[in-house]
Amino acid sequence: MKFQGSDEYVATADLTVAVNAAITLERPLLVKGEPGTGKTELARQIASGLDLPLMEWNIKSTTKATQGLYEYDAVSRLRDSQLGEERVHDVRNYIRPGPLWNAFASKGKVVLLIDEIDKADIEFPNDLLQELDRMEFHVYETGETIRAEARPIVIITSNNEKELPDAFLRRCFFHYIRFPDAETLAKIVEVHYPGIKPHLVRTALTQFFEIRETPGLKKKPSTSEVLDWLKLILSEDLQPEDLRREANHSLPKLHGALLKNEQDVHLFERLAFMARRDNR
Repeated sequence: MKFQGSDEYVATADLTVAVNAAITLERPLLVKGEPGTGKTELARQIASGLDLPLMEWNIKSTTKATQGLYEYDAVSRLRDSQLGEERVHDVRNYIRPGPLWNAFASKGKVVLLIDEIDKADIEFPNDLLQELDRMEFHVYETGETIRAEARPIVIITSNNEKELPDAFLRRCFFHYIRFPDAETLAKIVEVHYPGIKPHLVRTALTQFFEIRETPGLKKKPSTSEVLDWLKLILSEDLQPEDLRREANHSLPKLHGALLKNEQDVHLFERLAFMARRDNR
């Protein structure tokens, strides 16, 4: 079982090696990188490329590790007992399996995405150590053990908002998705917009990288944002000349797709003002 990338996702050689190494080792693949560099999409493409079902667990700041296993609805059981419901006698009626339970209980191999693990409480990764290592857990209410019949391919993403515990990192295969260079980014653009004019792509990406490398920028635009920007450029039927002309004296054309806070907008306004002043 080897992941080779797909027609819809440009996977670099080192990323492909990382995915296949994690599959071989049967370890979770921990993927870090800037927001918008395709970490979540990677899991979807792995599932598509290997023809496996995908199960997603999207982590929030309030998510608890136990929710990935199961949730016991004691409130509903109490209410049903007060109403004299027959179903109250079977505790299984009040247990809702979580994403890990569903992945472990699957008859065949699946891809399990644990998305943005760094959003949760600092203890969250530690609380999953045993379950991800042994691929099993105990259900205390029923006394049963849920054990993976086919070990899932686990992809864990992180935006590096907080450090993950060493014990958790030790159990993962790690890969950092570097921001793509101009050549790789051009390939990504071609995947999303087949047949786009090369001259337009070169001009747009030149300006895009100039924006990313501007000193003092608070939020650098990502891959997903340049794709949105190009979509707008194509919908407006803009030409390379339009982009260059705009770049010479003002904010980048359609800058709202690239600059996502007022500090960065003000930075480019100041730079544009200084450039106009120096050209007088």
